[in-house]
Amino acid sequence: MPVRRTRLTALAALPLLALALGACGYGSEADKSDDKSKVAAGAKKIDDLDSVKIGYFPNLTHATALVGNQQGLFQKELGGTEAKYSQFNAGPSEIEALNAGSIDIGWIGPSPAINGYTKSQGKNLRIIGGSASGGVKLVVNPKKIKSQDDVKGKKIATPQLGNTQDVAFLNWIAEKGWKVDAQSGKGDVSVVRTDNKITPDAYKSGSIDGAWVPEPTASKLVAEGGKVLLDESDLWPDKKFVITNIIVKQSFLKDHPKVVEAVLRGAVKTNAWIEENPDKAKAAANAQLKADSGKPLPTEVLDPAWKSIQTTNDPLAATLDAEADHAVKAGLLEKPDLKGIYDLGPLNKVLKAAGESPVDDAGLGVK
Repeated sequence: MPVRRTRLTALAALPLLALALGACGYGSEADKSDDKSKVAAGAKKIDDLDSVKIGYFPNLTHATALVGNQQGLFQKELGGTEAKYSQFNAGPSEIEALNAGSIDIGWIGPSPAINGYTKSQGKNLRIIGGSASGGVKLVVNPKKIKSQDDVKGKKIATPQLGNTQDVAFLNWIAEKGWKVDAQSGKGDVSVVRTDNKITPDAYKSGSIDGAWVPEPTASKLVAEGGKVLLDESDLWPDKKFVITNIIVKQSFLKDHPKVVEAVLRGAVKTNAWIEENPDKAKAAANAQLKADSGKPLPTEVLDPAWKSIQTTNDPLAATLDAEADHAVKAGLLEKPDLKGIYDLGPLNKVLKAAGESPVDDAGLGVK
């Protein structure tokens, strides 16, 4: 049986490095239960551990974490060990929290995972699973940019210097034969590093001509009149590339392997639930976004954003290695030694028990 890769379909109407529905009219209604994410009375703790601290971004590219939290699927696997959640808006702050022990396990993009691993000389984290692919687009002002060649000379936003989308855009520019200074963003294209929260306003004001951004920012720009000029998935073999990984603090993995396995079981079961219940999963993700950020996404943003993201248990390790090479080529990273960044043993144990095929670390796993 192949590893699950779920395309998040909408059956009704994605840095170094976004809801209770129904009455408000955004998408279908999420299942409601105030007790889903709470520890069941009398439940047994795993390894006598009181809690596990889990971090993620309030982004649709972290759909597994959003849905697993909202539906209580992680807590169900953890029994009497409480799942405590923290939200982050940037990869570096999540890596800092992991290093400090403020979180134990996190959902994060490939660039901050690579940077966190290399800066600690391979001593602080491991990637223990995949979570999402896709959900990144180049959206432009169709009045100013009608073809890919028209991007030259324009102002294009990315979320942050050296973040996953920034590296991808710089690599695309280089492959077009254009020159840009990676640090300043100046050259044949003006790369404007802009926080995703303010990118739609920057687009509306005309201060940028487009943006290479993850969901739901890309769909927010489309709702403002932007046009998708390029879907990054089209640049990758099989249209798959890692956008979100699951990482763990190495000391936590060593001391609490059964807890890590429980979280990974929750992730695998969440991805299966998303595949089997696409509309409910979309609503659940939006409900958790409302709980985390204060408001849900409107249908015209939620539906196309959700459709463009795939959840996956596979970390797509070969694409992470390629993304590191892109950062090196852009001058943002010295050639890293990524051997040992993955420990997929716990995930493959969980997958085997679930009747799924193992996933591969592309030669970058622990010995």
